[in-house]
Amino acid sequence: MRGGPPGVRGFAVAGDGGRVEYRLARNAVVREVRRGRLSRVEVCDAHPELLRAARNVGAAAGEPCPICEADDLVEVTYVFGARLPPNGRCPASRAELDRLCNRVEQVACYVVEVCPSCAWHHLVRMFPAGGRQRAARRRAQEG
Repeated sequence: MRGGPPGVRGFAVAGDGGRVEYRLARNAVVREVRRGRLSRVEVCDAHPELLRAARNVGAAAGEPCPICEADDLVEVTYVFGARLPPNGRCPASRAELDRLCNRVEQVACYVVEVCPSCAWHHLVRMFPAGGRQRAARRRAQEG
């Protein structure tokens, strides 16, 4: 697995929750496609906005698409939380993701892998970030 623990691509994780990995679910879907129990049409159905984000702001995942093997996967991160748009925020740079992950309010970050060629997509991981004020308050109550 790439990235530094416990964050994504070296981003620190804060907050009350933990990181959730979806690699086992992803591998099960890939196995079902290879066995012929799921068709490519069923799993290669990324939304046009997700494909646009993958092409314009995604980060190279460093591995080929498990479905078409024609292109490398791209990771797209979405951040949801207070005072963010209802559809979340897709940070365009590391600096923007850093700012979102260091907010006072807690946010939820979702990383999706996408193949720009065949439209395969799968949630890779979710992690909470931010919430510095809540964590500081909790430490003060414990101490």
